[in-house]
Order: sequence, then C-alpha cells, then structure tokens
Amino acid sequence: MIPRYIVDFDLHALPRRKTKVAIIGAGIAGLYTALQTSEYADVVLISKKELDDSNTRWAQGGIAAVTAKTDTPALHRQDTLIAGAGLCSYDAVDVLVHEGPDRLQELIAYGTEFDRDEQGHYELTQEGAHSKRRILHANGDATGAEIVRALSARVMEQPNITVLEHHFAIDVVTQNDECVGVIVREPNGELFFLEADATVLATGGAGQLYRYTTNPEIATADGIGIAYRAGARIRDVEFIQFHPTALYYPGAPRFLISEAVRGEGAVLRNSNGERFMDKYHPQKELAPRDVVARAIVSEMEKANATNVFLDITHESAELIRHRFPTIYQFCLQYGLDMVTDWIPVAPACHYMMGGVQTDLHGETSTKRLFACGEASSTGVHGANRLASNSLSEAVVFGHRISERIKELPDLPDVLPKRVVADPGQRHAAGTREKRVKLQKLMLRYVSVKRDEKGLRKALEELERMEQDFQDIPMEREDFEYLNLLNTAVLTTRAALMREESRGGHYRIDFPEKDDLIWRKHLVQSISAGVQEESGKNDVE
Repeated sequence: MIPRYIVDFDLHALPRRKTKVAIIGAGIAGLYTALQTSEYADVVLISKKELDDSNTRWAQGGIAAVTAKTDTPALHRQDTLIAGAGLCSYDAVDVLVHEGPDRLQELIAYGTEFDRDEQGHYELTQEGAHSKRRILHANGDATGAEIVRALSARVMEQPNITVLEHHFAIDVVTQNDECVGVIVREPNGELFFLEADATVLATGGAGQLYRYTTNPEIATADGIGIAYRAGARIRDVEFIQFHPTALYYPGAPRFLISEAVRGEGAVLRNSNGERFMDKYHPQKELAPRDVVARAIVSEMEKANATNVFLDITHESAELIRHRFPTIYQFCLQYGLDMVTDWIPVAPACHYMMGGVQTDLHGETSTKRLFACGEASSTGVHGANRLASNSLSEAVVFGHRISERIKELPDLPDVLPKRVVADPGQRHAAGTREKRVKLQKLMLRYVSVKRDEKGLRKALEELERMEQDFQDIPMEREDFEYLNLLNTAVLTTRAALMREESRGGHYRIDFPEKDDLIWRKHLVQSISAGVQEESGKNDVE
C-alpha cells in the first residue's frame, strides 16, 4: 500500500524554513493567490518546473465573466448549472458569477491585456453551452499564456513572495488533524521542511492519467494525491472532461483545438464529410463538451475511424488567422492549413471536474490546508464544467482563500515527528513503465465510455499496483507516479460505483441519468472510505 508519507523524514533533523503561506503550484490559481496573500503576509511559492510552466499557460479559449450590458450573472449562473447536470452547488456558482467580474478587473490591474476591438471594447466570444458572448481572450487564442506572463511578472516584483522553481512538494505534514507545512524536495534531491500557517494546493489537473491528453506533462494529480494521504476528502473524481477536439494527426501531439473555433462557426464532420451534431443535440457543435465528445466517439465507432474533422474553411482567412494565430501556426507545422483544410480531431482528456473538496473559502476538511483551481472541488463545475469557467473559478476562490487565511490564528508549535520505513521491505525501481501501464488502463477502461466489466478490470489491476508498492521514490517522476496511482484508484472506484450516466461520466450499461438515486456526490477519504453526500444544495 502507498503509505501516509511517501518519504522518510525527521522534523528534528531536517532543515527547516518558515512562512505564513505556502502555495504549491504556479498556474493562475497559485500565482493569483500568492499576489493576494502577499499584501499582508510572507509567501513561499513552490513550482516543480519554471514559474511559467503550468496548465494555465496552455489555456486557449479564455475566461468567462459577465461584462456585456446584454449579459447578467443570472444568465451565467443558469448556463453553469445546466452544463453541470444537476451536481453544481448553487451557492458556489452564485459566488462565481457575482464575484467573477471584480476578479477579472484585478487580473487586468495586474497587467493582463485582453483583446480589444477597434473601438477599445473587449472582444467577447461564445463557447459551448453559453447563452451569451462572455468569454474574454488574449492574443487571439493564447489567453492562458498572457495571464501567466502578467501574473508571473508581478509575482517576481513582490518582496514578500519567495519563488522556489524546480522544487517538488512531496507531502504536507499534519498534526492533530491540522496541516502544519510541507516536505519539499530541492533540485539536488535534498529535503527540507517548510513550516506554514496555511498551505494552498494549486497543483493543477490530472491529465497524465491518460495516454492522450491536452494537458502538459506536469499535470500529474499531485494535489489530489497529497491531500488524500493527508486525510482530506476527495469528491467527484469520476467526472473527467474529455475535450472533444484535440488534434489527431500522425507525429503531432494531442494539441487542443479550442472550443472557441466552434464558437466562431466551425462545424464537425464525420469521415464521410457529413455534419452530424444536429443528430445529438439542439445546440449542435455548441452543445456541452460531454455531449460533443460522446457524439464524436459514436461517429468514429460507426465508421471504424480514428478521428472526425473540424471544418472552419467557410470562414474568412482573415478571421481564422487573426482569431486563432496559435492554433493556425501549430497546425501549419504539420502541413494543415485551417483556411483550406479540415482539421482531424478526436477527444482527449482535458479537465477533472472533481478534486479536493473545499468549502466556499477554499478550505479542505484538513484544517489550514486549502485547494484552489483544478485541484479543488468547490462545487462550481458539477458533473461537467462550463467552458472557460475554470480560470474564473481560480481567481474567485483564490481571493476567498486569501481572505480566509488572513483570519487564521498563528500556527501552534510543531512537535517532533519521525517517519521511517523498514528498508528491508522496500526496493528502488523505475516508474516509467508503470506510468505507461496506468495510462493505458485508464484510456481503455475509464475513458469517454465506461462499463462495469472494464471498470472492475481496471480497478483490480490498479489496486494490485497500489498494494504491490515497494519502491523508494527518489526522482520527481517517482513521486508523480504515486500521485497518479492514488488518483487513478479513486477515479476508477467512483466510476464503478456510480451506476448512471451524468456529465463527464458515461456508463454504457447505465446510459440514463438517474436523479432519484444518483443525484449525490461520492466522497472518498482514508478515514471513512467512500461516502455518499447529498446533493441538497445542487441545482438542475
């Protein structure tokens, strides 16, 4: 079994540093929360790679917030609730849609430059399941990169923020059910203990659970693994969003083809050249992502094809090149011209709706431990995330986390703690092959379409891999693999238990949504196992 702590340490002997706030992760959630908390406290920001290397950097579509006079928070809330398929927390969504516009203005104040039209007004686009054009974007289709650029620059200017690049947070340390800090691995492999009054998990997503993902290689579910081992509650991890349109072309990575391309008029065609989305949903190409992804898989299965096609050739070359410069240039590298060619696409793992369960101020069930961004489960996304709500969620709840930390009393004295594994029971072993095996299991059995037989097979094998754990983790990829393995077991277990289809979870053997029995959440923790949590605050 994977133990509570995955490295040996002695707090009495380890080098120790101290800060008010430790933030793990350098995407929009980590950077923004660091800036907010640095206004009143010292912050240490831990990034396992360079400061600008995160999931956020690859976000294309934009950030959803009400700015147009023809739009309202009520409409944004309604769209979010509908997309979430009955499992969104009304209170969390209400917080998002009402506080999002103010947080957007803070992003702008921090230096983010969103695209404007010739009159100086912000350009707004529309994405799937939105009833209004409310998506702000930057440099056409490079919104995430622009946000990371602006926030990173501002972070580096702050004297209260210490940035630790190429450092890895291995585990949080708990004392009396409170988080008291983090065991950190330095680039040279040495460990130290970072004592903190508050610790924030802003570690991003879990795309590397799958062989095919739009996420970068760093998206290894670190926050979920760390939080689960620390005793925190993990919720809704069976709901994984597969982006419908990732590039599928020989020699090319599964590069994201933004939903905004469909928002600007692109249509989906099957291998016979036929447009097909009208058979699956009234909103056609702008239906919720889970609907579009399943429709694409169905069309691929009918034709025994590996992909479908995204066609925007009917739009002007000027619009395509101006609105989607990053996607246009990337496709061109592989001989695909969006102006004249249909782009081959297929679904790929994109986003996890669940994560570490938090309250409305981002605090987990483990005191002084917070989660923000994709690592968290705030209740905003329900069973299916509305496009471009993720960046909004990160800043809205990052601000709330900052306000909550401000109220925390000082940390009590941290008592000595010694964790030692029996060296006779463990041995060193590489993890690359095991990680590939895990990814193949998840892709085959816990993907867009699932059934009991496949899920049972996957769970049995994953639990065997977990029980056979005998490795001494030494390198970053070893720790990442253990976090992925923890999360794969949690995801597969919940997917097997939920005998219905809802949002990002589709069971071939239970193809209908069952509100009578399954309008509830599955919450997992080390202490209580799997629990069913009422969806009494959830809204259809």
